Amino acid sequence: MADCGAIILAAGLSRRMGARNKLLIEIEGIPMIRRVVRVATGICDGSVMVVTGHQREDIEAALAGLPVTFVHNPAFECGQKSSVACGLEAAAEAEATLMMLGDQPLLSPKHLIWLLSQHRAQAPRRITVPVNSAVRGNPLVIPRALKPLLLANPRDPGCRSFTRAHPEHVHCAETADPAFFRDIDTAEDLAGFQRQQELSE
Repeated sequence: MADCGAIILAAGLSRRMGARNKLLIEIEGIPMIRRVVRVATGICDGSVMVVTGHQREDIEAALAGLPVTFVHNPAFECGQKSSVACGLEAAAEAEATLMMLGDQPLLSPKHLIWLLSQHRAQAPRRITVPVNSAVRGNPLVIPRALKPLLLANPRDPGCRSFTRAHPEHVHCAETADPAFFRDIDTAEDLAGFQRQQELSE
């Protein structure tokens, strides 16, 4: 059994971005989803699974050549919970599974390595969530033993409701690093991100 796998959510309708699928927007010449997936494949020794939905063929094409598996969520229009459940049901077994969003382009291998080290050292039997005071970020680290509990309620599967209803199963990893809290949902988000990147060069 692998020590670490990943589920990357790439099924959403991207409505807030308008006509463009945000995951296919290029960041420094690379589609955003490919950028995120490459970070995961660089540090995981287990399966990296991508959950697809909206524009499935285009997402798969953007990830061509990467060592990933795909699972299609036929109910992707129902929202993120359905994609989380789809990924949890299909993912290969690993001691820890990263639940990742496809729209966090600031994430790098060092961020995932830090989060996993916090999980293993502090609370390997709990779900590790990056937090900055009361603000929760992503990705999450899910231990193998808790995966069935996240699917126990078919009407409300996934991490969000479970972690709020069961704080005893949650480990909060404190960090102020914006990589864990910055995602790209709108054209304004994208413009702000691009300005920040230009200033840091």
